Amino acid sequence: MTSTASKNKNKTQNPLEPKSYLEYYRIEVMKLFLKTSIIALITVFCHASWGQAIQDDEISVLNQFQDAPNSGERFDIFFNSMDRYNVNSAYDWLDTIKIYLSNSQTTNDSIALGQYKMMQAQIYNDLGDYDKSIALAKELYAAKDSMNRTSIKIVLDVLDDNYANLQLYDKQIEIRKEKREIGITENVAFYDIYSNLGLHRKARNQYIMEVKPTIADNDSYGLAEYHSKVGNYLRLDNSAPTAMSELKKAKAYLDVFINDISKEKTEQQLFDADLLKAEIEGNIGKCHVLLGEYEEAIPLLESSIEVLKSSPSNGHQSEVIENTLNLADANLQLEQFRDAKKSLDIEFDNINALQDIKRNSLLAAFYDRVENYQNAATYYKRNERIKDSLNQKQSSLIKQQLVTIVANEDLENSQRLIDEQKRINELARSEMKAKDERINLVFISLIFTLLGFAGLVYAYLKSIKNQRLIAEQKHIIENALVEKDSLLKEIHHRVKNNLQMVSSLLSLQTKNTRSKSAIEALEEGKSRVKAMALIHQKLYQNDDLSVIEMQGYIESLINSVQSVYKKGGHNISITIDAEGTELDIDRAIPFGLILNELVSNSFKYAFPENDENGKIYIHLRKNGEQGYFEYTDNGVGLPEDTEERTHSSMGIRLMNRLVNQLQSKLNIDKAGEGVRFWFNFS
Repeated sequence: MTSTASKNKNKTQNPLEPKSYLEYYRIEVMKLFLKTSIIALITVFCHASWGQAIQDDEISVLNQFQDAPNSGERFDIFFNSMDRYNVNSAYDWLDTIKIYLSNSQTTNDSIALGQYKMMQAQIYNDLGDYDKSIALAKELYAAKDSMNRTSIKIVLDVLDDNYANLQLYDKQIEIRKEKREIGITENVAFYDIYSNLGLHRKARNQYIMEVKPTIADNDSYGLAEYHSKVGNYLRLDNSAPTAMSELKKAKAYLDVFINDISKEKTEQQLFDADLLKAEIEGNIGKCHVLLGEYEEAIPLLESSIEVLKSSPSNGHQSEVIENTLNLADANLQLEQFRDAKKSLDIEFDNINALQDIKRNSLLAAFYDRVENYQNAATYYKRNERIKDSLNQKQSSLIKQQLVTIVANEDLENSQRLIDEQKRINELARSEMKAKDERINLVFISLIFTLLGFAGLVYAYLKSIKNQRLIAEQKHIIENALVEKDSLLKEIHHRVKNNLQMVSSLLSLQTKNTRSKSAIEALEEGKSRVKAMALIHQKLYQNDDLSVIEMQGYIESLINSVQSVYKKGGHNISITIDAEGTELDIDRAIPFGLILNELVSNSFKYAFPENDENGKIYIHLRKNGEQGYFEYTDNGVGLPEDTEERTHSSMGIRLMNRLVNQLQSKLNIDKAGEGVRFWFNFS
């Protein structure tokens, strides 16, 4: 890398350069005066319009959404907004849409219900909760006959993006084929999937072959996108100098598009152009890092990060992470340790394994530079663990995805060859009819008949073979399912045993502890461990391993809590209303821990004098996708300073976090006799 000093040294003197320092300073002062005057004039004449623009930028898209009169207009605002998260977060949107969704269910408005579910699926995708997004999108697509073309395209795009983020490329190919079959797109593109699998050169070649012929010579924006994509594939293929050339071409074409005043541009087009420019500048900055030109890289990466943050797209959020890591690398190489550490300390959502490895490597290098070798060793070890896990999981996955993609590509090529062969055969038939050679026609017809008969025989034999293979595969799958159920039961059994071992260890520790507060803490921990162990016990005892019958579980849990608090709770009348309610393990564990805290608190504090008239009521119900939980007792109630003690109370903090896991909020009612806890959940 050539240093700045050497670059300046090698520069030739400009013949128009001032001959004396006095003249040089005079010219510079005049330039500064002119610039200041121009800026002042622009400020005076444009202050009003600028103020209005700034004011418009601060308008919340969520407020516009809420002010819309119906679901159709809200749908358009959501999907057509350039930056729907400009003021409000995705979680604010999710809470708002859940309210509208509930209202639509109440009024049985099926059209509005579908539209709000589409928005919900998109928000889950933006948040990185891909499983929920896929579940919603699949549910919507099952009713595609009642949807218009725009809605179908949105649902398929959400599924496509989710499968890409989950690296389920075979599923992604199925979605793209579905798009082609229903006429949303004409061709199925694989180049982005090749790139995701590390085949950047193959991705570039296919992209050039498929996209270049479709771009007009006067389409400056299309050419900018094209050269940007080609440059990025070259960068990923470690061809930084060639990539830099392509990316600079892309930037030049984009500048032509932006500065072309002869063509009127929409606000959306200008927003997309700004994002593309930030993407190009970020990739140029990353090329500078690869070439060791760190000072040139830093301003490009910083400006790119600032613009790309405004995009709701997951792809752009991933670019923000990549650019931030490269910015940290550049600052680290320039020994600007504070700036490097500032970038590395940013907590990102949805950071993938490769980005996590790179971040750990940079943190290890940082601590090496500042001679904190203990922390450096920690991050090196963490990287080794991630790499080992990644290698084990991805090797078979990548092989499987490659086989699927190559097979699909071969099918596409085979179809094209079949179509071409059909065209040739039709031409041959027409030529034979023109020549009117009866003998040749009979001879050729005989050949085709024989070939067709041979094909039918071959197809019949192959069909018999395939049926046998299918029967064998079905038998293998059935055996595998039985074995899987057995393994799952064994796993739950072992987890229960391990948790009981933890409970026993806590009991031993309690006997060796004299501190009353420590004994209480250990007993509470023991009670929580038992609540989780009971979940796994119920699972392996059930025929259905996916759900837990809550009535029996709650009864067993209360008996377990009573065994811990031997001096209390035995005279209390406990009513449980959860008959027929079943929950999966993801919801049952938080419910078990919440209920454990509530019952324990009632036994310990609710009836200090006498528990003979004590009553506890537990109510749990599910109605479709919605559920309701309520817990009441007629004890002494909560103290007056409950709200002040919320942040210091382990039990209340634990319950609030567990309720948050259920995507709800814990409500506490202190009015009247005793206390009442309740919340709704999905």
